[in-house]
Amino acid sequence: MEHRTKHQTVSLNQEGNAVEILDQTLLPNQVRILQLKTAQEIWDAIYLLKVRGAPAIGVTAALGIYILAKNLQTEDYSIFLQEFTKYKEYLESSRPTAVNLSWALNRMEAVCKKEENSTTEEIKERLKREALAIQEEDIKVCRKIGEYGLELLQPGNGILTHCNAGYLAACEYGTATAPIYLGQEKGYGFRVFADETRPLLQGARLTAYELASDGVDVTLICDNMSAMVMKKGWVDAVLVGCDRVAANGDTANKIGTSVVAMVAKHYNIPFYVCAPTATIDRSISTGEMIPVEERPSHEVTEMWYKERMAPQGIQVYNPAFDITDHQLITAIITEYGIARPPFTQSLKEIFDKKSYNQ
Repeated sequence: MEHRTKHQTVSLNQEGNAVEILDQTLLPNQVRILQLKTAQEIWDAIYLLKVRGAPAIGVTAALGIYILAKNLQTEDYSIFLQEFTKYKEYLESSRPTAVNLSWALNRMEAVCKKEENSTTEEIKERLKREALAIQEEDIKVCRKIGEYGLELLQPGNGILTHCNAGYLAACEYGTATAPIYLGQEKGYGFRVFADETRPLLQGARLTAYELASDGVDVTLICDNMSAMVMKKGWVDAVLVGCDRVAANGDTANKIGTSVVAMVAKHYNIPFYVCAPTATIDRSISTGEMIPVEERPSHEVTEMWYKERMAPQGIQVYNPAFDITDHQLITAIITEYGIARPPFTQSLKEIFDKKSYNQ
């Protein structure tokens, strides 16, 4: 599947000495490719949202820690592991809510610990293979989510989505947009409504940009317009991504998602969460246990404006995510199938299926 942007969201550069990312803070007006080589550059890219979206963050972390490990000049395994662990903990601190970040770093750490009797050069090569495997798996996972999601939709459906869970948030296809792109390939003619997604405007800057670039019929709306388009009967389904899912199905996603879910419930519109199993954290029982990142106030008061748009000194509350209660979710679409309530049972069955197929 080729996109008109012709740029991968995240990849290992041709020389194999840097993580190459598309700087999403400059879209849609400017396309800039960044080369990340240091721990600070990788941390900043994740924290400052130059790369964002749970799957893309995970891939960036995996490729990034490989680059950092590759540059470690030691043949002593204990020193190598000690320095690797420092890098892991540092990168892990960049964004606490998206579980893919720690999931990918834990996978990379497991490679190091498994290869205790190997040379550091051999460990570096295996880390490279693992990072590239995580990247390739993401593409396959998103494709499968798209296939399962498409089973829930009909040609001509109106679809509302919040934030950006498209190919800019992953390596290909995206999660919430995967059914849309597969439907586009089949001529389904979906009509998509993209919430602008305040305060960082991922819907306006990214989702509208990528869908329009691929010829999808997309209409941009302000966040507070979702009830209007639903009431008019223009929306048949809501598709969103997620950053973490608890064992009971409570879901952390971009701030405003829970509002969309409540409005969809009122109008009896199915609300679907597209979640790679790497995003499902069964170690926590409910969404109350998910840490919610709070971001700087200037994102609300100044960012995107030519002049400050709020009084100086005003108090600002700026959580990056909210938690959508499992009771508002119709189904969770994974690469191993569709989970429906009760999610404690259906998500367990999904992971049983995953274990059987591995």
